[in-house]
Amino acid sequence: MRTTAAVLRDVVHERPYQDSRPVTVEELELGAPREGELLVRVAAASLCHSDLSVVNGDRVRPLPMALGHEAVGVVEETGPGVHRVAPGDHVVLVYVPSCGFCARCAEGRPALCDRAAAANGSGGLLHGPSLLTDAAGRTVHHQLGVSAFSSHTVVAQESVVPIPDDVPFTVASMFGCAVLTGAGAVINTAALRPGQSVVVHGLGGVGLSAVLGARAAGAYPIVAVDPVAEKRALALRLGATHAYAPGEALIATRDLTGGGAELAVEAVGSPAVMGACLQSVARGGRVVSVGLPAPDRVLDVPALAFAGEGKSLLGSYMGDAVPRRDIPRFLDLWRAGLMPVEEMHTGTVALSGINEAMEELASGRAIRQVVDTSGLLISV
Repeated sequence: MRTTAAVLRDVVHERPYQDSRPVTVEELELGAPREGELLVRVAAASLCHSDLSVVNGDRVRPLPMALGHEAVGVVEETGPGVHRVAPGDHVVLVYVPSCGFCARCAEGRPALCDRAAAANGSGGLLHGPSLLTDAAGRTVHHQLGVSAFSSHTVVAQESVVPIPDDVPFTVASMFGCAVLTGAGAVINTAALRPGQSVVVHGLGGVGLSAVLGARAAGAYPIVAVDPVAEKRALALRLGATHAYAPGEALIATRDLTGGGAELAVEAVGSPAVMGACLQSVARGGRVVSVGLPAPDRVLDVPALAFAGEGKSLLGSYMGDAVPRRDIPRFLDLWRAGLMPVEEMHTGTVALSGINEAMEELASGRAIRQVVDTSGLLISV
């Protein structure tokens, strides 16, 4: 069948992106689901900074690539052996299709699945190579096994989590990456306890989701840090107790917490911010890094911070989430009013406006824009 998709053919550094137009909207041929795969009509796909990192080359991926990894859709067809979902089911798409059998999956860390990492790195799917070809018959790679900026996509059954039909598409679209990564970093990686203090650096979708996770976990105080005043104001509405610009954050955090926070979350992808986070935590404090820096960036911090001060620096990929466990429970927190992710929705765009949306994200103005990929969004 044919699908309309947003395709990146070459890395582009030139901005503004509405002028350089790195992403083209193309008609692609999409193969039928193989064993263990399913066809999904994508209803809403959120634009994440990880997508932008592929466009500007910070995340090296095989090109050309059909972009998009954070989305929700409706199952239209299932291949042989698919038993988790059926046509008509609403599903959140997950960008790590954990196999369930490798060493990482066996130890309860499916976000680090070895087979998924290999499939995602190759631009294929968990059960086989890419199913996308362009008008010239050339292979187009999948982004993280999802390629959600498309009217339709084929994914592994391990890449979906069924959700109730009454969850709005614009809400559900954020649970496959932003919420899993940000809230998961606080709740899963850091195992935050009620009453512990938290500082979150970087208030994009992932950082604000970390604020939501800290609020749901009962943290106090929750300090939000970002250079953009509007993002700091939003963080306060979402549950942060204090918000500061970066230049004010260190002294303010130490004053609020009596010497330093117990947990800092780095959601920028900057070695300098990682260093600032290590400075902002108390002796014995933990830093969880969820931002994705360019591969050539190097972290330079005082080595004494670890053995001498007992501090920890933890990496967190996809919030150390178990999607089939965490997406339903995070949705329950949304229903309870504890994770109002709809507050992060800063606009809805058509697929044809993908380059303009990329520029909004790169400029720092947008948090989570939702792409209406196939006309299923009735209202915004």
